[in-house]
Amino acid sequence: MKKKPLEIIAVLLLIATPAWAQFDRVLEGLGFGQKSGLSDLKIGSGLKDALKIGTKNTVGLTGRRDGYFGNKAIKILMPKTLQKLEKPLRMVGYGDQIDEFVLSMNRAAEQAAPFAKSIFWDAIGEMTFDDAKKILAGSDTAATDYFKDKTTGRLVETFRPVAEKAMNEVGVTRQYKGLVKRYEGIPFAKNVAFDIDQYVVEKALHGLFYILGQEEKKIRTDPAARVTDLLKEVFGS
Repeated sequence: MKKKPLEIIAVLLLIATPAWAQFDRVLEGLGFGQKSGLSDLKIGSGLKDALKIGTKNTVGLTGRRDGYFGNKAIKILMPKTLQKLEKPLRMVGYGDQIDEFVLSMNRAAEQAAPFAKSIFWDAIGEMTFDDAKKILAGSDTAATDYFKDKTTGRLVETFRPVAEKAMNEVGVTRQYKGLVKRYEGIPFAKNVAFDIDQYVVEKALHGLFYILGQEEKKIRTDPAARVTDLLKEVFGS
């Protein structure tokens, strides 16, 4: 069945529309805009504000100095696979080098975190009717679950080269190789094979989503976190 000229124009406009405007169309499609008490349009706009503020706060908290290293909940620790080399190396005087290695992994994650913002906002623009419904009626981390499902693949693709570059700059790779070489020089020590780049990326994303979940919970449950009048009105009701 051929599309009518007006339908074709509508499709072309939708394709050409920026992500945030597409999100607004989703809200309209859900019926937002009908005036009855607190309007659906206002509720939808409140959701958009919450998602925007929550992701912005998350990137701000993680993508700064000590964003990972200074937060015990998301601090990147020595990989379990490599913990077998930590104790013997500390015993022979390499404790400072191990501490510097752990610090450098966290610094790499802090450098990668800001690149998540545009990916999160693109995901908001790609929301379907069902996505918006589930988030509005979902749990305290429904939006975080949506972002985790929709953005993990893109975040890995983006974070991997950024993290690798950062790890080279802050010395993660060099320190890792140095620690492994020293460990393997200890009598009876086994060879170590481990993808340190992948480990840092996975832990960086784990921390990112953890903080995002905390920020979402705050907006949903804590009046002090509703920093705009719209958020106060929508989530307060």
